Order: sequence, then structure tokens, then C-alpha cells
Amino acid sequence: MNTTGNCVDKGVISGGSLTVPVYSTAAPYHSFTVVKAGYTTYSGQLSSPSIGETITEYATLNPVETPVPVNYGSVYVASSPSGASIYFNGNYRGSAPLTISDVWPGSYTIQAELNGYRTYTTTTSVSSGTRSNVYCPLTALDSSGSLYILSDPTNTKVILDGLERGTTPLTLNKLAAGTHILELDRAAYYDWKSTVDVPAGGTKMVSASLNPMPVSTTGWVYVSSSPGGASVTLDGANYGQTPGSGSLKLNTIAIGEHTVTLTLAGYQPYSTRVTVYANTVSEVSAILQPSGPKAGVGEVSVSSTPAGANVFIDNNFVGITPLTLKAIPTGTHAIMVRLAGYQDYEVTTEVNAGATSTVVAGLSPATPTTPQRSGSIPLVALVALGGIALFSIRKNR
Repeated sequence: MNTTGNCVDKGVISGGSLTVPVYSTAAPYHSFTVVKAGYTTYSGQLSSPSIGETITEYATLNPVETPVPVNYGSVYVASSPSGASIYFNGNYRGSAPLTISDVWPGSYTIQAELNGYRTYTTTTSVSSGTRSNVYCPLTALDSSGSLYILSDPTNTKVILDGLERGTTPLTLNKLAAGTHILELDRAAYYDWKSTVDVPAGGTKMVSASLNPMPVSTTGWVYVSSSPGGASVTLDGANYGQTPGSGSLKLNTIAIGEHTVTLTLAGYQPYSTRVTVYANTVSEVSAILQPSGPKAGVGEVSVSSTPAGANVFIDNNFVGITPLTLKAIPTGTHAIMVRLAGYQDYEVTTEVNAGATSTVVAGLSPATPTTPQRSGSIPLVALVALGGIALFSIRKNR
């Protein structure tokens, strides 16, 4: 921070960044300040760039108030005639009329089925704290037929037109005459799929033989640690070190139980048992604790909508949502949730000893960004921020 107390407004951050030209003949910049209404002010130190050099500085602003949680909505479904079986995103929910509660805001598919009527399919949007009404008018079938389905092996799951109907051997009656998509699914076998023609007033027999998948005796183990750089052994054999972000991949590991151990200078050894399954990835995420007297620790529970997002704590990858991070040192930590096609979710959370801090990330779809036009100024200092903020720079006169 300089001693002159002068503050020069350099503009508003747009698209996550602001480029400020620096001239070698001018007095050097020493500090910067980022201000945004509703967020804490951020200040940092700057070093003078060399000719032709670009220096990047990052500023993270924390909200002053806790964001208002997203409220669930609901969907009311009625059918004509009533009593139709209602499927919500392919899952059976009951007979119409019915109300589906605790629905996360978004778009959903509704299907109504009733013997003797054509399946009715529609979509509906659910908003926070509101109820969506869906009416399903059903049309009587002009004609119907049946399917008699056999398979080798038996007791195989039957899926017709995207809906699960039971297991083989199986007879399906009162189906609309015409072409349908039939799928057979069984663990350890390749899926069987074909189109079938249901005759009006008749029964079509389908006999399918499923091909078994090759038997595998190995799987994978992905190991990550916070901090990275830890040495990894599996059953005493050395496999390398964990990267700073991402996972160390242990390939062709025999199925069964194994012991994974991580060691890093200045941290307590970490050891756990992991079970490896055929053609399956098993994950180990280790939060290493400093050696010496043990500090207070707590837990952080992280979930996201949609799920399956990568979670970083203090810029270190720790797993995929939903997950609970144990033995986290007390204090303030930066949490980032990232999923392809969605905007990053960033927040700081306070971890208290013996308590669980909860982070719920409602991810927003990513929006196209406008590329920044590169300038011709030889000396450039770049400051990036995920939002629009005022950017002030203190400099010596």
C-alpha cells in the first residue's frame, strides 16, 4: 500500500476481467482495491511488470449477506379419464390426480398411461415456490395387441418405449398396434435393443439371447490429496505422487480389498482400505493433517444441483458432489464447485471444531462470453474477477 493516499479509478470489471495499461515512464503501481455493493472490499499488492510482461491478479469478493436459499416448487397432475399412471422424468409417482411436492426448479417430462388409451407425454417448468398444473387428456386406442417376451438368460429387465415393464418371461397386453422400441437389460450382459411391431388384435412373440460381457479381474483406483504432492503406496508398492489438482490414477488393480497409504513431509500419514471392483473406478480423497499438536477440526458437506460437480477446497480438488469432507481444520476455507456447461460456484465457509458446515450450490448454466480484444500496449496488468466491480489502484506520485 503506498503512502500518498491517492486512489485512481481504473474502470468497471466486465466479463470477469479488466486490463489496465502500465507505462514504463510513469510512476509504478503498488496496490489495487476492488469494490462491489453487497460484497466485502478486496485490496492487494502489485509488482511492477517488465516491458512486454502481463501480470495477472485475482480478487475474490465475499457476499456480505448469506444468499437466500432456493425454494422448491410442486406439480399438480390430472388426467382425463382420471386414474392414469403418472411418470415424472420416467419415475412412477402414482395415479392422477396427484401432487408431486418438493420439486427443484427446472423443466420436467410428464407421462400419463392408462390401459386402453394412448400414452400422453408433455413437459412442464417448475419455478421456485410455485405450483405447476398439468392436464393430460388421454385418447382411446383404436386397436391394441400384445407382446410375449422371452430371453436367455431369464429374469432380464424389460424396457418398452423407455419405460421399465418387468422381467422376462413377460406378457404385455393392450399395447397400441404398431412399432415399439424394446430393450432388455441385465447386469454382466450387453444390452439387447430392437424395434418390434405389435399386431392389432394379436400377440407378437419375441425371443432374445443376450451376449455376456468379458469377465474382468481388474479395476482402477484414483487417489487425490489436499495438499497435493503426497507419496502413494498400494499394499506397500509405490505408485508415485498425487498431483496438485486432479487424481493419481492407479491402473490394472486386482479386484478385492487393498490398503492405500499417503505420506507427505510435515503431515501425518494417511491410510485407508479400498475395495476394487471389476471395470470400476474406486476413489480415495485424503485430507492430510499437519504433524504436531492436532488443531481443532470439523466437517464440510457439499451438494450441488445438478449433482456430479467437481469440488475444490482452498484450490485443491477433493471429490465430486454430493460429499462430506471430514477432519477439515477450523477456520475460513474457500469452496468452489465446478461442472462443465455451468458457471463456477464459489463461496467461503467457516469450519468450527466438531461441527458440520453445509454448502448447497445451485449451479447456473454458463452463458457465452464476449472475447476480450487484445491491445497493443507493451506493459499490461490484468485483474480477473467473477463479477462486475469497481477497480481502484493506488499509485505513488
